[in-house]
Amino acid sequence: MQGIPEIALAWHRAGKGVALATVIETWGSAPRRVGAQLVVSTDGDMEGSVSGGCVEGAVVVEALEAHEEGRARELEFGVSDGDAFAVGLACGGKIRVLVEPVGSALPVSMLEDLVAARAARQPVAYVVNTRTNARRLDHSGHETRFRMDRSGFEEDGESFVAIHNPPLRLIVVGAVHIAQHLVSMARRIGYDPVVIDPRESFASPSRFPDTQIMYDWPDEAVATLALDGRTALCLLTHDPKLDDPALEAALRSGAFYIGALGSTRTHAKRLERMQNAGFSEVDCARIHGPIGLDIGASGPSEIAVSILAEMTRVLRTGA
Repeated sequence: MQGIPEIALAWHRAGKGVALATVIETWGSAPRRVGAQLVVSTDGDMEGSVSGGCVEGAVVVEALEAHEEGRARELEFGVSDGDAFAVGLACGGKIRVLVEPVGSALPVSMLEDLVAARAARQPVAYVVNTRTNARRLDHSGHETRFRMDRSGFEEDGESFVAIHNPPLRLIVVGAVHIAQHLVSMARRIGYDPVVIDPRESFASPSRFPDTQIMYDWPDEAVATLALDGRTALCLLTHDPKLDDPALEAALRSGAFYIGALGSTRTHAKRLERMQNAGFSEVDCARIHGPIGLDIGASGPSEIAVSILAEMTRVLRTGA
């Protein structure tokens, strides 16, 4: 999870002066979403982006001056249509940026706590009141924002909430043809995929390049991975000996999505087995089966699309 907060803390510990710049509001077709960050050091280092390149130079200058003053700054920039087109947008917009020097405006201890929470895969909200400059970390109380992964201002117009969610993970049990397409597509939209299959001839690096592969028995692998609210589990083997142990482990976890391949008849038998194993109807209702949205998908690649679509719907709407 090496991201901007981690880099900022590492640079500070290395003795560099550091300032964090965060997009706190946008209007129109802004190049970066709210919550995007840029870190700047007094040595001239920079990582991240708040505008895709449109106003980075000006933000760097402001960040260095803010660090010298030891005070936070709010900046507002208009992105012209020409600059927006250069970074792939149809038209321009405006962005509002909060610059916070580390060690003065942003306490080092708070940055350390934020980085520790991220390393532990704990969702955390960094809340700053732009009028009073009060800051805090919240681990609860922003459930909708956590679920939607959406930073922004509260209704008071003063409290900005930056959501730091763990990266999305996709755990696939069964290194089948559908899994090859699903893993590739999921990676493109931000998932960190893991493939679990004790059959090494199926789960080979040549079939799943640049992917973490686990050859453990599925329930053991799932227990090692500790499924949480940013994890989706897809069971694709058609084999109860492989799927069921992982399914039972998933139903005891906080995974946001559990999907299982198979026909309606196969799924009915699956639910019966889970109820016989002691799971309630409410528990079993968490299982999406047959897996994927009913879009008339044909072939492995289209089935993968339907699975990703269903995962996205559950992630963003909770339904």
